[in-house]
Amino acid sequence: MRDVIDAIRLWQSRGEQVAMATVVRTLGSSPRGLAAKMAVSDRGSIAGSVSGGCIEGSVYDACQQVIVTQQAVLLHFGVADELAWEVGLACGGTIDVFVEPMARIENQHEA
Repeated sequence: MRDVIDAIRLWQSRGEQVAMATVVRTLGSSPRGLAAKMAVSDRGSIAGSVSGGCIEGSVYDACQQVIVTQQAVLLHFGVADELAWEVGLACGGTIDVFVEPMARIENQHEA
């Protein structure tokens, strides 16, 4: 998590907008656990992971959309979903990912 926070601080110091994706629910087998995080900047940088790769592309796209709209979304992937198979979630579980725009993280040195 520390690497994700450090990346967000760096991106924001450059004036970049950021969205954060967080695993908020899993059922059955899932590649990452609850609270796994992935941050994405408006310039395309990525830090962290919510799935170890199998749904990262779809989550990345959602992050970019959230940056533009500034509206949070809840994504659902599961083996019964056609989208889950398309993005590679064949591990037999379901995963919900909450994507939200990130407010500025203040540095500890700022006052």
